[in-house]
Amino acid sequence: MKFLVIGHYSHDVLHEPEGVERVQAGGLHQAIACLSNLCTPQDQIFPIFGVHSVEYQTVVEALHQLANVETAGIYAMDSPTHRVHYYPGSNGAYAVCVKEVAPPIPYDRIKKFLDVDGILLNMVSGNDLTLETVDEIRMTVRGTTTKLHFDFHNLTLGIGKDHERVRRPVVEWRRWAFMMDTVQLNEEEIAGLAVESRTEQRTAGHLLTLSVKGVLVTRGAIGASLYYNEHKKVLRKDFPVPVSDARFRVGAGDLFGAAFLWQYCKTGDLFAATEGAVLRAAAGTTQ
Repeated sequence: MKFLVIGHYSHDVLHEPEGVERVQAGGLHQAIACLSNLCTPQDQIFPIFGVHSVEYQTVVEALHQLANVETAGIYAMDSPTHRVHYYPGSNGAYAVCVKEVAPPIPYDRIKKFLDVDGILLNMVSGNDLTLETVDEIRMTVRGTTTKLHFDFHNLTLGIGKDHERVRRPVVEWRRWAFMMDTVQLNEEEIAGLAVESRTEQRTAGHLLTLSVKGVLVTRGAIGASLYYNEHKKVLRKDFPVPVSDARFRVGAGDLFGAAFLWQYCKTGDLFAATEGAVLRAAAGTTQ
């Protein structure tokens, strides 16, 4: 099978309480690595993103260390690579700050790679793709067996005057989700998705009217929920984390999305794919 992973490559800068900065590859790299670990030798993974020209060779060489990864879709650019700063907050959470956001990935960089079995669209920065590019992607694969998994992620966040990420509704959320096979949000993202106030169940139900087959809501250490239609009714099934010491870790949602797409493409089973994704994300967040 062939998988396409589209989103901004990023560097996560973790600011430790002692003043030490720790830089690690961001969520898209983690998603690619997760797919690489799951894939068979016959599978191929095609990441599509740009990185600053100075970092291009280093990033490509790092991805060449992963099995099954083809780097032809990675390109050098003059703009900075996306960078996210995480500052320690209360209850083990982080305050997030973004000072450098890369430009959107153009459709011309994507179109020749679209003959694949599954596509992961991960809005790492929220500026990864324009809505027009997403329209072109889904129209190109329309009528094929290609599965589209869309992670709203930072599309639901804006950037404040001090570079902090701030929650904001997505005015055209229906159009972003239209014709996706599955969409993924965490609890905060789905709660603040629409301009008008809605319950989670109602928002999920509306998403399911847009040709979406499954709405996945991730819940951190608790697990995840799957909303789906059955006999014209919106149903919810919860998938708890099977281990007791799963902890929050930056990038857990990226692991979940990658693992879900892999199993969904392999089996076509929403339930098995959600359960497998919870297991994979839990394994990645257990210290």
